[in-house]
Amino acid sequence: MSLVAIVGRPNVGKSTLFNRLVRRKVAIVEDVPGVTRDRNYATAEIDGKRVTLVDTGGLEPYSEDALTGSMASQVEQAVSEADLILFVADAHEGVLPLDREIAEFLRKRSSDVLLVVNKVDGPKHEDMVTDFYALGFQAILPVSAEHNLGISDLRSEIADRFPEAEEVTGEEGEEESVRVAVLGRPNTGKSSFVNAILGAERVIVSPIAGTTRDAIDTQVEVKGKAYTLIDTAGIRRKSRVETGVERWSVLKALKAIDRAEVCLLMVDAVEGVSDQDLKILDLIVRGGRGVIICLNKWDIVDKDHMTFDHTRKEIAHMLGPHRHIPVISMSALTGMRVEKVFELVDKVHEDLGRRITTSKLNDFMEAAMRELPPPMVGKKRTRIYYATQVSTKPPAFAAFSSYPEGIPKHYERYLVNKFRDTFGFEGVPLRMYFRKRKRSGENEGED
Repeated sequence: MSLVAIVGRPNVGKSTLFNRLVRRKVAIVEDVPGVTRDRNYATAEIDGKRVTLVDTGGLEPYSEDALTGSMASQVEQAVSEADLILFVADAHEGVLPLDREIAEFLRKRSSDVLLVVNKVDGPKHEDMVTDFYALGFQAILPVSAEHNLGISDLRSEIADRFPEAEEVTGEEGEEESVRVAVLGRPNTGKSSFVNAILGAERVIVSPIAGTTRDAIDTQVEVKGKAYTLIDTAGIRRKSRVETGVERWSVLKALKAIDRAEVCLLMVDAVEGVSDQDLKILDLIVRGGRGVIICLNKWDIVDKDHMTFDHTRKEIAHMLGPHRHIPVISMSALTGMRVEKVFELVDKVHEDLGRRITTSKLNDFMEAAMRELPPPMVGKKRTRIYYATQVSTKPPAFAAFSSYPEGIPKHYERYLVNKFRDTFGFEGVPLRMYFRKRKRSGENEGED
């Protein structure tokens, strides 16, 4: 996934622009310089292309102040990793000396910079844009992030900078390793798990939380099958992510989700599933990746023959709509059931690319609607006429209806749960889209 960093001096509207591009309020926006001291990050779809946007603190690259120096260090990290820099300036204030310093800073560190002149709220500010060519960048776009002016042009410009998304899978018949990301809170045994598979200490293991700062890819073979393990930094609650290095490692963990096909969520079996584990799980599911919950350190859990069954039921209750996700108890330290994890990986990976024939899908849909018909809309009942699978990884299905807007979320959940009961797909996120049926020569009214 391509990375776009938003940089500029304090109070030029970087966070407002970030929220506008993400299309939801993620960054805190206040008319006070320095509100964003750390980086905010979010995945966004820009004209059909998924990118990771990073909102940075106000940049004063040559300040001697300790705090602003730390912020500059964080911005420099973002700039060094980014595929595109959005350099934001303020049309109201014009070109300031600090803008020139930032321009010099960026020219030394990045080859692809798009100068975004913000707060161009109307024709009276448009003449000011030409002054910004003095900063030496060819590409300049006037916008008003607050009033949503010029944002469509900016989105198109961002999308044009990146190639078309590549297909994840290789050619048919090509032998590929399954990409497996190992994720979780700090100190849950992620690196120990990787080492247990490798049979050697290829990744540094330490009881100090946060040892792994970057995503590390390791090729491994288990029972004759090839896998690429992506070991990542532990993901803490945002309020506990204190240092710039650790915050950046969280972003790398999020990027690892995007690069993976199946994610292993390492949970400390002694502590149990936490709210933060559920948040990480939500990131994986929203990313469309397969997922398995690994209860690590099971060897030190006080248990009897019923403990795992009770634990699994408790986790299923906590997961709610994600209760289909498989759970396995294991110990990276002793090697207990470590190889069994990969049997689940194979099953989840197979289901990610699995297709259901249209005839089977429509037989299922008819049976599901007989058991529980779609809800009434006014005095007429919404009907689903037929369905088809439109993609894999993750599997997505389109159901064509007389009135798709009338199908509520609870009925969608019913269909997805019945679908899993019928076809399986444990640990695989499913997408179901409801579309208007269009058939030439037919009345589109409800039956």
